[in-house]
Amino acid sequence: MLAELISTYLRIHESRLHAFVLLYSKNQDITHVPLLERRNLLRSMSLSEPMRLLEYFETSASQMLEVVRQHALEGVVAKRLDSPYEPGRRSGAWVKHRIAQQDDFLIGGYMPGSHGIDSIIVGDHVGKDLMYVSRVRAGLVTASRMELFRKLRPLVIDKCPFANLPETGRSRWGENLTAEKMKQCVWVKPKLTARIEFLERTDAGRLRHSSFVGLKD
Repeated sequence: MLAELISTYLRIHESRLHAFVLLYSKNQDITHVPLLERRNLLRSMSLSEPMRLLEYFETSASQMLEVVRQHALEGVVAKRLDSPYEPGRRSGAWVKHRIAQQDDFLIGGYMPGSHGIDSIIVGDHVGKDLMYVSRVRAGLVTASRMELFRKLRPLVIDKCPFANLPETGRSRWGENLTAEKMKQCVWVKPKLTARIEFLERTDAGRLRHSSFVGLKD
């Protein structure tokens, strides 16, 4: 009955449910049952569209991570097949590993802060235009802030070098660089290249969870 109600709801809302674990069966708590047994119980329910059983793979970590990288996926979750479900507890039986991407971007500005710099403003070229992609603060330690400030100070200019600034409103992943926020920025000639690690690019071209790795020679 519950499966039918869920299926009806999903069809109405044009959604899909990917099920990977069962916690209750016939009104019984089965969280103490090993994961593989709970998955077999879930498989016996014969889920049909728009509900799907999420498959799993028994393979080495190195092989799985290589496949994840090849397909530019976000990451992988690994679980011990004999593990119970432990709500609110991190036992190590389940682990999550994110796959970050890296690329080089031009520094077109920065936000002043401790040791000269709080965050850097980076972008890349689309044709002849420099397009803003992220404001990066993570990964900046005292030494890198001082080095960046020393190298960027001679490159200071009056005009913003990014063709797609200012932005309006707030983005899904954080505060946009609005005209008001840009008043705090110091703009520089886009001469220095930074290696940036990030989780993914959004449809709008922004970087999610960006982090400074280092300057490129």
